[in-house]
Amino acid sequence: MADERPRGPYRSKTLATWIALIGGSLGLHRFYLHGLRDPWGWLFPLPTVVGVLGIQRVLDFGQDDRAAWMMMPLLGLTLSASMLAALICGLTPDEKWHARFNPGRDDPPASGWTAILGVIAALLLGAGVLMATIAFSAQRYFEFAAG
Repeated sequence: MADERPRGPYRSKTLATWIALIGGSLGLHRFYLHGLRDPWGWLFPLPTVVGVLGIQRVLDFGQDDRAAWMMMPLLGLTLSASMLAALICGLTPDEKWHARFNPGRDDPPASGWTAILGVIAALLLGAGVLMATIAFSAQRYFEFAAG
């Protein structure tokens, strides 16, 4: 008979959704769910920092800085990816969530409306950031190609 005791700490679906919403671009949601040894979590901070440095370059050198417009979309893409992760966390059915992250626990609580509010915020923010990133990148690409 398999050991049915709970393994590891309890992982809240609502908390994971909100961590992905607030700190997902740094991989904090991955570290919460899978620990500090998660290789995917460590892939988030570098493009985020490069994108922030791109924004800083625009502030320092203006909008015509080519390095900045190549760096800034990385921030938009990591923000969009973290919003997608928040959507996935928040929309995963409770039973499936607890089977994956809280195996062997008796009667885990339902996630409730706070997870859904996180999903709504992630959808609004993620869609806006992704559209802005695509528009900015396309505009800079065509300016570069034309001039």
